[in-house]
Amino acid sequence: MAENNKRAVIVGIPGVGKTTVITRAAEMLNEKRKTTVVVFGTVMFEEAKKMGLKSRDEMRRMPVEEQRRLQEMAAQRIAEMRDSIVLIDTHLFINTAEGYYPGLPMRLLNIMKPTNMIMVAADANEIAERRRTDQTRQRDIASAENIQKELDISRVMVSSCSILTGAPFAIIMNNDGQVDEAAANIAKILLVGDEK
Repeated sequence: MAENNKRAVIVGIPGVGKTTVITRAAEMLNEKRKTTVVVFGTVMFEEAKKMGLKSRDEMRRMPVEEQRRLQEMAAQRIAEMRDSIVLIDTHLFINTAEGYYPGLPMRLLNIMKPTNMIMVAADANEIAERRRTDQTRQRDIASAENIQKELDISRVMVSSCSILTGAPFAIIMNNDGQVDEAAANIAKILLVGDEK
């Protein structure tokens, strides 16, 4: 990776508008530097297809060791990307029957070596309403109280990832009607040093 290249992991709980913000931030960043958006789960599935899997459901049913191997293969592919800025769209955790499973365990962070950790957040009541009214996805409906717990867990996890990697972290708010502002804040963070 060139000295001023950036590899930013961007996370956020369902309904926070992460993908929308990332897409808009990439448009803004591309005006200054070559920027690529990569969805970690998509890269993982591309690796699974090479092994003969046909669906994401098959991937989820694989033994945990095989899933870990796929995660590492995906992380390695992302680590090899040489674009000026790579935005990695992923999840901090997956809520399982056993508890919260980390989406970014240390071994993946060690492979990808992110330069920045960014969490997209929003008001818990706004997220609850977005989940309730989203017709495009099968969203779990949760109370604002439970969503606030997810946001709190996310803050702890993103700060832990920052400690493990040495990459600075930022929490960017994406409240209703503020997608451009949130995206501009991400772009500003990732362009620090470019004005020299």
